[in-house]
Amino acid sequence: MVPYLQNAEKETAILIGCQTVEDDARFHYSLEELASLTHTANGEVLLTVTQKRERIHPATYIGKGKIEELQNLEAELEPDLIIFNDELSPSQIRNLSNQLEARIIDRTQLILDIFAQRARSREGQLQVELAQLQYMLPRLVGQGTALSRLGGGIGTRGPGETKLESDRRHIRGKIDEIKSQLRVIADHRDRYRERRKRNKAFQIALVGYTNAGKSTLFNRLTEAAAFEENLLFATLDPLTRKAILPSGFTVLMTDTVGFIQDLPTSLIAAFRSTLEEVKEADLLLHVVDSSNPDYFNHQTTVENLLQDLEATSIPMLTLYNKKDRKHADFLPTSKDQSLLISAYDQGDVETILETIEQSVISEMASYHVSLPSTEGRLLAQLKNETILRTLVFNEESECYECRGFCLTNHPIRGLLEKFTI
Repeated sequence: MVPYLQNAEKETAILIGCQTVEDDARFHYSLEELASLTHTANGEVLLTVTQKRERIHPATYIGKGKIEELQNLEAELEPDLIIFNDELSPSQIRNLSNQLEARIIDRTQLILDIFAQRARSREGQLQVELAQLQYMLPRLVGQGTALSRLGGGIGTRGPGETKLESDRRHIRGKIDEIKSQLRVIADHRDRYRERRKRNKAFQIALVGYTNAGKSTLFNRLTEAAAFEENLLFATLDPLTRKAILPSGFTVLMTDTVGFIQDLPTSLIAAFRSTLEEVKEADLLLHVVDSSNPDYFNHQTTVENLLQDLEATSIPMLTLYNKKDRKHADFLPTSKDQSLLISAYDQGDVETILETIEQSVISEMASYHVSLPSTEGRLLAQLKNETILRTLVFNEESECYECRGFCLTNHPIRGLLEKFTI
């Protein structure tokens, strides 16, 4: 698979950041992240402009002097876009658009644009469209004819209805329609989830900050073919594949959308049904990029979002990825069990699978049974659905003596009772 839009013409952009707190390192990192987001959206950063203020200007985000500076830079550089590092209010967008020539977008719109590029499944596309419409609805005032593509026109307006009211009504109707379609898809996924529960499959979800290396690790652990690219939000649609542990026991592993600081609330709401996969997991693999100078904030961001999803009670293994490039100041800070790994190191991949197996065993109960040779089907089940540690054939009794572990709520436990030693 090739990176999306790689041959499309890049749009040029000036980035604007307003620093209201003293944490210089965090502010500059957020601007670097904005530049990475711009690159991911197929944009080219011409210049980054910053301003320190006690608080954001309520009308224009930045002060009057900075706007004049931007007007001069516009005349010189002729950018296609001016991208602001925070979410702008409807009035700020309107006021800035009146004073600047280039198209004004904020961090939220940029992330929504990337999500729109990345969505491949029908559900992903609907979720992004829902988030875009919810973002757009309060910002319709002053957008002029730019929204005419959304609707309105002959057959959609009521008597005396303005274009703005028509657009609002059209968008609200579209939001209701998308929500209805998403409910159908969510119900469909719920049925899949219930089937997996009935089959007593052990479920693992990979979570982490965007670009931490989740998809690369997912591919190594499952031999899948998820899209890998050094871009933010390379994965958007969740993908579930089987992974085989060293004992031969099979688990289900799901790669999820990456998290990010200040992820728009509309996106969290729109993707909530997708993120439900995380809540249903028996084990979470939290992948952290140890080479990133802001790795601690990334880790905290993910932990806070897991708290919002009410998924903090699920056992978690933290994987500090990219150990070959780890940051000079890196120190493991996870309260949970953790490993320092590289997704490209086969030895590390095997260690992860072994550690997962130990976690799976901790959720299981041991068994010791003697199976008659006529119980071939049950023996096959032990091999496929449990962790079978020893298998010895006793020629005198013509029985297989088996020791191992199985999930406490698995139906096979009832079948084993009469053969327990």
